[in-house]
Amino acid sequence: MDIQINQQALTVPEQATVADALAAFGAQPPFAVAVNGAFVARARHAAHVLNAGDRVDVVRPVTGG
Repeated sequence: MDIQINQQALTVPEQATVADALAAFGAQPPFAVAVNGAFVARARHAAHVLNAGDRVDVVRPVTGG
């Protein structure tokens, strides 16, 4: 099934979770994740099943002044 991560198309298997998509995308911590604009806690990444067309945003923290 097709999803988007950070506005890039990605094909993942049916019933893929956020954790599966992050691994396929190669995301390296630290980061926060939102699916269709809703925050998904790290503890839920392995349980949150994605649907075709979902938009996943991976946001890295920004430091500095």
